Amino acid sequence: MFQTIKNAFTTPEICKKILITFALILVYRVGCFVPIPGLDSAAIFAGYAETDFTLMLSAITGSAFTYGTIFALGIVPFINSFIIMQLLTLIIPKLEKLSKEGGEEGRKKITQYTRYLAVLLALIQAIGIMFAWQDSIIPVFTGDSSNQVDKIFTMIFIVIILVGGSSLVMWLGERITEYGIGNGTSLIIFIGIISSLGTSIWGAVSVVIPAEVAEGDTTSIWFLLGFLALVLILFFVIVFFDMAERKIKVQYAKQIKGNKMYGGQSTHIPIKVTAGGVMPIIFASSLIMFPQMIIQFGGWEATKFGIFWAEWFGTNGNLYAPIMFLLIIFFAYFYAQIQFNPDDVARMLQQNGGFVQGVRPGKATSDYLRKINNRLTLFGALFLAFIALIPTLILQQVPGFANLGLGNAFSATGLMIVVSVALEFQKQLESQLLVKNNKGFLK
Repeated sequence: MFQTIKNAFTTPEICKKILITFALILVYRVGCFVPIPGLDSAAIFAGYAETDFTLMLSAITGSAFTYGTIFALGIVPFINSFIIMQLLTLIIPKLEKLSKEGGEEGRKKITQYTRYLAVLLALIQAIGIMFAWQDSIIPVFTGDSSNQVDKIFTMIFIVIILVGGSSLVMWLGERITEYGIGNGTSLIIFIGIISSLGTSIWGAVSVVIPAEVAEGDTTSIWFLLGFLALVLILFFVIVFFDMAERKIKVQYAKQIKGNKMYGGQSTHIPIKVTAGGVMPIIFASSLIMFPQMIIQFGGWEATKFGIFWAEWFGTNGNLYAPIMFLLIIFFAYFYAQIQFNPDDVARMLQQNGGFVQGVRPGKATSDYLRKINNRLTLFGALFLAFIALIPTLILQQVPGFANLGLGNAFSATGLMIVVSVALEFQKQLESQLLVKNNKGFLK
């Protein structure tokens, strides 16, 4: 990987893309520290309530939500919009046809619809957040909270800034994709999670541990070392499963056309163990946390429904782990059907004279590929469920880890996103270097 990065910086065109990526990420990070006029950021931070939804939003936005900055919504509305559009593409035949048969023009239209939906979702979420922050609003003209006209104007102003900030983050992500290296949306999430984790580790090292050491207690040091060891182990496990795949051998029949013979070569079909990556976890988390978001923004935490939801479906709720487990399994199979269609693959093989060794072409090949894909998906889904639940619950429930505050900032899901994006970034660099140099450059 280090050799790949070195080669990238020695290639002028790719080096320029990397610098553009860094510049756009810097703009994003600067925006994460710009406070919204009309808000008391200190009051927001002091009254910050750590719920499932706010923890996720704070981690993804690099703590921008915690401090009430212009990028408080971050890329979250676009992620939700992307998920919804993928679901609608499977449900609505017109969108499915546009996705499969529309070519580049069809993909552009779906992307445009995704943008419109992201702005609408940003508006809805901004209104909810504004009401959650209403006690911290300082009217921009009079500074008098009793002036209702000024306060209403300020609330509208805050909503516009939140929607505009989210739209700007979405635009930055698209510019990174177009002019930089890799998927801009993934890189923005990557930077947000890394910055949140870095801030939490620094807080533990500079504040919590020195305070306990001064009292003669050194257990926090060992818990911090244990945390770093756990992260390292999870890193290797995630990399192993992310790159794991089953290769189905395919043989192409020899064909004679005129005086030339075609085909005869053998290749393979790669089927990944975790075809959907971290998406099943994101789908499941979004679904189970949506009611929590409504409860949080509506100020209904103290109602019977709010208490019931927190007791049974919150992070520490009685049914949270089993329901999350089942949802991850379901969405893993759901996303696997999007990524890999055995019928289409079997049809393509038959049309091109290819066949899986020992399996008849057509329906038999389709059934064989579906059987293997379902088995791999189950294995990958169980891995995702374990990664999503066990390490995070350990960090949140074990008192030593909880005292360091690392359980709130860290999740195995976040680490999985970080690892996946890092691997994707490396693959993007390698592919662009190979295109640039055609052959043998990365040996």
